[in-house]
Amino acid sequence: MPRYLISFNEGAMDHIPDGDWGDVSRDSHAVVQEAADAGVWVFAGGLERQRASIVATDGMVTDGPFPETKEVIGGFAVVDVPTRDEALAWAAKIAVGCRCAQEVRELMPDAQTDELLGKTTSR
Repeated sequence: MPRYLISFNEGAMDHIPDGDWGDVSRDSHAVVQEAADAGVWVFAGGLERQRASIVATDGMVTDGPFPETKEVIGGFAVVDVPTRDEALAWAAKIAVGCRCAQEVRELMPDAQTDELLGKTTSR
């Protein structure tokens, strides 16, 4: 099945008042549980607000990247669903739980990696 990245930008949840975080946590975790129960949940996480590091092919580590835009990923989820419409439906639920808009993008399939992990890819 196709996998979809559902993400939001860093700062997208800055509008949430401190007193509402308990409700946001409860609501967003309810969506995670619903997706897990439906068998479509793969993984999710929020990203710490910190500068990224780049590790080159020679192992050298540098600070960066320094994007020209302020729009960098603040959090994400990956779902494994048969259609884009289903991914959009899950993104809508996540948007309600997290109180912010979500971007949806299909991940490129990788049959060789799926085979290594014992997963089947059906396209």
